[in-house]
Amino acid sequence: MSMRKISDLIKLQEKALELKVSVIRMLDKADAGHVGGAFSMADLMVALYYNIAKIDPKNPDWEERDRLILSNGHICPVRYAAMAESGYFPVEELKTLRKMGSRLQGHPERTRLTGVETTSGPLGSGLAQAAGIAWAAKMDEKRFRIYCICSDAEHDEGNHWEGVLFAAKYKLSNLTLIIDRNNIQSDGFTKDILPLEPLEDKYNSFGWHVLNIDGHNFEEILTSIDHAKATYEKPTVIIAHTIPGKGISFMENKFEWHSKVLDKKQANLALKELEAKTKEIKTKK
Repeated sequence: MSMRKISDLIKLQEKALELKVSVIRMLDKADAGHVGGAFSMADLMVALYYNIAKIDPKNPDWEERDRLILSNGHICPVRYAAMAESGYFPVEELKTLRKMGSRLQGHPERTRLTGVETTSGPLGSGLAQAAGIAWAAKMDEKRFRIYCICSDAEHDEGNHWEGVLFAAKYKLSNLTLIIDRNNIQSDGFTKDILPLEPLEDKYNSFGWHVLNIDGHNFEEILTSIDHAKATYEKPTVIIAHTIPGKGISFMENKFEWHSKVLDKKQANLALKELEAKTKEIKTKK
């Protein structure tokens, strides 16, 4: 039985669908961008921005805010959508994705957009950045938390594992790593390119607290964060098992949609599917 109100979970589901609609419209107008990972992380992004993270869009540089580090920067359209909808900048600005001079580039840039903690693009770097921030927070006796989102394919990078070692050594319990375990990368499935399993055993052996969840189940998402907050002796990694292109029938579990560009017909089909799912959810209220 859910520990939370069903109505609250439905609101989060609705918000995730709203963000996905925004992402499709953004990518359609930009004629570029990454949709597979943006959709597999939409639910996690909603949970972070609308329920979990201690943030204030009206005061984005608030010293005590939680820090959200996006390592897999190519999924930034869904983060931009969440930021705009929560008040960091006008929703109308989403139309400028990847345009010359826009603050919303194909990978987020810290100096361009307030509310973005780090510039990301080179995969595998985010956890090291997050661990550094977490360590500094520990030394300064700060109470804010650091959340780092990364892709599963980033585990191909050696510097990611340096961050894993560092965080364990300094027992960074204020750090939570969320892995988008969607099993794809640009050229194929992770199991074929560079197998990652047993992923849970690897993190356990490196001294992390490990949680496995359905990354599209809000009850599991929120409960896993509660467990992370209650873990004081080590960092926590949440392996979120997700579906790339989640919610769009012709995209789901197809690695080609990691960065494939939608044509007009595909964009319209995707929007129709999302509209149908939104109507279905509204009937549950």
